[in-house]
Amino acid sequence: MSFTTRLLLRSPRIFSASYIISSSSPLRNQLTMATLQSPPFTQTVLKAMQSLYPLQLADRAWDNVGLLQDNLSSPSKTILLTNDLTPLVAHEAITHSASIIITYHPFIFRGLKSITLSDPHQSVILQLAQHNIAVYSPHTAIDAAPDGLNDWLADMASSVSPGTSSRSVAKPISGVLPQGFEGSGYGRVVTFDQEIHLNDLIKSYAKGLGGLRHVMVARPKDKPTVIKSVAVCAGSGADVLAGVDADLIVTGEMSHHAALGLTMRGKTVLMVFHSNSERQFLKDVLKPQLEEKLKEEDVKVLVSEVDADPFEIWDVKNLPSF
Repeated sequence: MSFTTRLLLRSPRIFSASYIISSSSPLRNQLTMATLQSPPFTQTVLKAMQSLYPLQLADRAWDNVGLLQDNLSSPSKTILLTNDLTPLVAHEAITHSASIIITYHPFIFRGLKSITLSDPHQSVILQLAQHNIAVYSPHTAIDAAPDGLNDWLADMASSVSPGTSSRSVAKPISGVLPQGFEGSGYGRVVTFDQEIHLNDLIKSYAKGLGGLRHVMVARPKDKPTVIKSVAVCAGSGADVLAGVDADLIVTGEMSHHAALGLTMRGKTVLMVFHSNSERQFLKDVLKPQLEEKLKEEDVKVLVSEVDADPFEIWDVKNLPSF
């Protein structure tokens, strides 16, 4: 190898401008791989999701949204929806020959320093790559969008009111928003013109979230259980709803001190567990939305049957046997 050839190979700037690669060279294959695009079906799904829940609405200050894992081909036109991407969900996607998983929560959140089989999370990445399954996460884009997750939660409060109600955004998004998505933001506040009993609201949320049998309630003991306003935020809503003036705070989870502070201010807190505040949205809203958007693609949209909140309520007097 001449000195000139060695110099060209070692200098990326010179190499990219001057070096001529033979059609049979392995380097040509590497460069071709580097310029590959997502397969057509994956691109179609991404466009559909972007039209429904633009990623510009997501809280990029901390969230990791969008296409998190690509695929080289689309073995089928099957989409699997899940709230969390676990090894069980990955196996389910492989069993159904899915082409793409849409996971509400990002399954890659922080930088990876390795991808090995010894780590369950990294093992999922390898398995999905082996089976050509892409992964996309919308997360806070769904939270913020009009008619998205938080409006869906707000609807469960509005549906109880025998009169009228008004609605506002708890934490609006500042800056330029995509056309048609003006008024986006995190959390919602519903105000009623008539008082509603707390039990009626709890029953509405239990039913709307898939038939919950247990919820957690923190309330001041010296106040009546009638509600004139409800603030909702999917997931962990303490920060989003901080400072919001509402009689009832509905969220998935909240710390002891946050809940205690709210009750000391005369507020009632309804907690349904983190993912329980989100999961049913996939079945009730996102699945039919994608089926309508992709009806010309002959697509199959599935909702995971193994995805579940990691927490269970156990009766200590009737513990399960193993």
